[in-house]
Amino acid sequence: MKIVSHPELRQLVEEKLKEGCSPESIAGRITNHEQHLPAISTDSIRRFLKSVYGRKIESFRKKLLTKQKRRNKRRRANKLKGRTFIDKRPKIIDKRARVGDSEADFIVSGKAGVGYDLTVVDRKLRVSFIEQILPVTIENMEKAFLRIKERYPEMITITTDNDLLFANHKRLEQLLNVKIYFCHPYHSWEKGAIENVNGEIRKHIPKSSDLSRYSPKFLRSLEEKLNDRYLECLQFFTPQEMLDRHRKRKQRAEARRKNIK
Repeated sequence: MKIVSHPELRQLVEEKLKEGCSPESIAGRITNHEQHLPAISTDSIRRFLKSVYGRKIESFRKKLLTKQKRRNKRRRANKLKGRTFIDKRPKIIDKRARVGDSEADFIVSGKAGVGYDLTVVDRKLRVSFIEQILPVTIENMEKAFLRIKERYPEMITITTDNDLLFANHKRLEQLLNVKIYFCHPYHSWEKGAIENVNGEIRKHIPKSSDLSRYSPKFLRSLEEKLNDRYLECLQFFTPQEMLDRHRKRKQRAEARRKNIK
């Protein structure tokens, strides 16, 4: 009833539940960063979901969270030449200690569909980027990476898997001015951050989908949703908030350096 009786609180809770946020993340965000709203516990949000007031939302969330069992085959290469494997990755990347160390992956269309989606996530800030690859060629993959690099100039390293699209990975390193590290074949857990992001994306784009049917506008809206989630690992800030804060700190530091000169 605490949620029901407070319109602004109820609006926020319902909105974020529909977006797929967990009760834990919503409660943490309100407690830590929304002081103008009354504090609410995780249990209260769960009780709200089970009540007559939250049944429609709970039904919506179940449909959203339903996992597709069908698995698509991935195009992989076991003999990409000149790869640098994840074992050689600097310790600072493993510690998520700096902005710009990213993970990348492809989301693939179903058998009847065409196109890939390129997904990239910053390991520290958890901010995500999505670009469509259509038709699927190495050149179009490189263009998709360059579009992300324009929006995410902080990118300095990429950790990814062994897809055939990375046949010219040395050229991609030069185009992006980054270092690329490869997971061991079939060890997808070595890039857990992007796997989690792709899991969130699959709640909105089922695995059997034809990716060519999803417009760039839809993908950008989905990207905004991903970056507007309250994450416990970010102390219940959103990835976009963390990226904005990082860029503001960097601008202030650059301004101070110019003043000193």
